[in-house]
Amino acid sequence: MQYTIIRPTSQQELDAYYQLRWEVLRKPFKRPRGSEQDEYDQVSEHCMLMDEQQHAIGIGRLHFNSPEEAQIRFMAVMPNLQGEGHGVRIIQFLELLARDQGATRVIINSRDTTLGFYLKCGYQLKEEADTVKNAMAEHQLVKYIDATNHIIYRPQWCNDLQQTWQNQIPISDAMGIRIFQYTGRMLETRANLARNVNVHDTMFAGSVYSLATLTGWGMVQLQLQEKELEGAVVLAEGSIKYLKPLASEPRAVVELDDMHGNMQLLRKGKNAHLNVDVTLFDQDTPVAYFNGRYVVKANRS
Repeated sequence: MQYTIIRPTSQQELDAYYQLRWEVLRKPFKRPRGSEQDEYDQVSEHCMLMDEQQHAIGIGRLHFNSPEEAQIRFMAVMPNLQGEGHGVRIIQFLELLARDQGATRVIINSRDTTLGFYLKCGYQLKEEADTVKNAMAEHQLVKYIDATNHIIYRPQWCNDLQQTWQNQIPISDAMGIRIFQYTGRMLETRANLARNVNVHDTMFAGSVYSLATLTGWGMVQLQLQEKELEGAVVLAEGSIKYLKPLASEPRAVVELDDMHGNMQLLRKGKNAHLNVDVTLFDQDTPVAYFNGRYVVKANRS
């Protein structure tokens, strides 16, 4: 299933936007129609996540409290689609808008039910609400952003993974390989073309292979952490199909649906064998397909 984010502008789009906002955020609390809108809507940035049939499945809003501070509100995803990474994608879209418009921090108010999600997105608790006296009270969270902050889910995990690559796989640093985005269901890495260029001013085939290998390896490692499993990840076998030369922006992307295997064997002290497909892009054009067979060695101690 392919999803796209739009900024609702037509009356039909806005109707769908506010309908979803009311159904998810107001109707369950028996709030009346009209309560889903406020005076900031006219001066805010709105986004809506659409499925392949052009149905709205998620929404979010961004407005500025000051030139430096932006606030995200009215985050909602259809209940039957929650937990699939859609909220992370909406957060990413709105945070990039905030950064592009000069914000240095983003704040979010959250009830207990969504607090864990925002903490995973890199937000820090700024003001803790007294939810003992008022179960509906909202905590205030803040995230500081700048031009180099790549707004990623599980930022500490990604930072640890980046450090592991730099310390244990020195070629990754020499190639300029960096984690660009992680949503829980997708990992994207990028590399510096200038550090990997051949005599034809395109990326070395070996560098393309290395970028793909590390991206698959990284996705396996992050998913181990998501599932609270441990094991040593190694590449057992890899193959790649080159479609065309890569001449500008090297990107490697792996989706959770591109990873196949049973990690739960690790709980029984058995090795897990995983097949992972990674797509290499030159900007938005696919240039290579990589398949890696990774083995996660169980900790038998």
